[in-house]
Amino acid sequence: MINPQVVLLVKFKSPLSIEEVREVAEARSPEFRKLEGLQQKYYLQDAATGEIAGLYLWESKETLDDYRKSALRASIAAAYKVEGEPRVEVFEVLMPLRENVAG
Repeated sequence: MINPQVVLLVKFKSPLSIEEVREVAEARSPEFRKLEGLQQKYYLQDAATGEIAGLYLWESKETLDDYRKSALRASIAAAYKVEGEPRVEVFEVLMPLRENVAG
C-alpha cells in the first residue's frame, strides 16, 4: 500500500443512536471495502458535539473523485438520516510522519 494522497473528512448530525450508527456502518462496510483506491476509512464520533464523522484515506484524487460521483456516496445522507448539510473537507497529504511499512 502506498501512502494516501488525499484525505476526506465528512461530519454530520444524525438522530440515530450510536448503536444504530454502528449497525448502519457495519452493514455498509462491504461496499466501502470494494472501493478502488480507498485505503482506509475511520468511523468517528465527536464526543463534544455528538456529530458522526467519516475519515477516508484515498490513494489519489482521481479515486476520491470517482467515489464522490457514486451512488454509494449519494446514499449516505439517507442511510444515517443526516440532519442538515454535512460538513465536507478535502485535504491533500503533504507528507506522512511514517512511511507505510509492510509486515
